[in-house]
Amino acid sequence: MQKSNDEQFIRQYLGGDEKSLEILIKQYLKPIYGFVYRYVGSAADAEDITQEVFVRMWRNLKKFDRQKKFKTWLFSIAKNASIDFLKKKKVLPFSSFENEMGDNTVINKLVDPTPLPDEIFEQKDIANMLNTAIEKLSAKYRQIIFSRYNGHFTFREIAKFLNEPLHTVKSRHRRALIILKKFLTQFF
Repeated sequence: MQKSNDEQFIRQYLGGDEKSLEILIKQYLKPIYGFVYRYVGSAADAEDITQEVFVRMWRNLKKFDRQKKFKTWLFSIAKNASIDFLKKKKVLPFSSFENEMGDNTVINKLVDPTPLPDEIFEQKDIANMLNTAIEKLSAKYRQIIFSRYNGHFTFREIAKFLNEPLHTVKSRHRRALIILKKFLTQFF
């Protein structure tokens, strides 16, 4: 269903309807921003890169192969823009911010300090543990986990935009889950 709406908006935009492009951008703005933010870890950088993603999309929309899925193509642009940014920036890994006690000062600053009801606090606690465990994964595993669960991509879509064989993606996903399970057993 999503694909047909995307195709319709693209067709309308290429036919001269500027509003269709706005709708398409609004539809993907938050998912792309979230995806990019997971890559770069900075809200300001994620905003800049997200803007760059949509500029690249706009410039290349006429060349887009309509036989392919627009969502996959757009997230491939986001992945490439994020990787380009990280190559230029030479980002420090999150582990570089750990103190002698093993506390990560950057992650601690990202936690919402406002008081929450007990149930939400427990859920947030579990989410923090999961995020901490995910941060310990190597980039190739983290990328698949984020794409699968934050981007809601199928394995086939992930394989396409990573340009990897489907079985490699599935295998990395399985290994990532095994590693996450080991990390999380430390908390429980």
